[in-house]
Amino acid sequence: MELNQTSPPPTLPVPETGGKDLCTIDVTDMAIDGVTLLICLCGLVGNGAVLWLLGFRIRRNPITVYVLNLAVADFTFLLFMVTSTLLYMVENAFCSSVSLVYLRSLLLLSLFSYNMGLYLLMAISIERCISVLCPLWYRCHRPQHLSAVMCALLWALSIAVTAAVTSLCLLSKREHCSTALISMYLLNFLIFAPPMVISNVILFVKVLCGSRRRQPKKLYIVIFLTVFFFLVFGVPLSIHNFLQQFNYSIMLSQVFFLLACVNSSINPFIYFLVGGCQRHCSLVSLQVAFRRVFEETGATTISS
Repeated sequence: MELNQTSPPPTLPVPETGGKDLCTIDVTDMAIDGVTLLICLCGLVGNGAVLWLLGFRIRRNPITVYVLNLAVADFTFLLFMVTSTLLYMVENAFCSSVSLVYLRSLLLLSLFSYNMGLYLLMAISIERCISVLCPLWYRCHRPQHLSAVMCALLWALSIAVTAAVTSLCLLSKREHCSTALISMYLLNFLIFAPPMVISNVILFVKVLCGSRRRQPKKLYIVIFLTVFFFLVFGVPLSIHNFLQQFNYSIMLSQVFFLLACVNSSINPFIYFLVGGCQRHCSLVSLQVAFRRVFEETGATTISS
């Protein structure tokens, strides 16, 4: 069964392919896929630089552990999206048939890293919020390896959720797949997203109203922007896939995957722009910019 002849069922987050009766090249789809591929490749380079710098060149601290894992999640998501996008472009250009099961497997696996990004942003937001509200506890009583333990638990959670959804979608009936996906998105919307948003609101208000001394401004700007762009570019894909489970189809669904790729690609550029921003707009190296953001405070807190 060729993808360009039959639209995929609404139970899986697979981009629409047009539902055409004859094999024709859709210029709009090819253009969107081309832009998506270009953004993904740029994101792979950027996240690769983050992995190298935070892994080998910059001193490790609680926040860089989370950011390093976030870069791994984004890199993995972009890798899956590059593979899926290339397959769609080949199928569209040459009217060839690509295994629908293989494409669905790739897109379901991309949910693994996509969810992991959400979990990590929630953990980063909550931890920085605690560092502002309870600075004494954070400085003196915070467990030394809390970041590493939290990341390990979140990876395990993401693997478990993805394994359950994938097994139900590939091995079980369509109704079970839809139920699994709806449950996963509700878990994201109701459990993980609200603490992330609330923590950032509290952090934003506290930073504005608190003392100006010893505030790691660049780090908090990075967190604000990262969460903001996730809400703008990352969340629409989840909303689209959630609505798809109720047979609500949106034209040009590839746009939502493109936005998700922007979300996973933009973080390294945020780090560089915020870290390199100076009054005299002087250019700095990537490593210097990252040091200004992530070594600005390893354990610095904001005075109440």
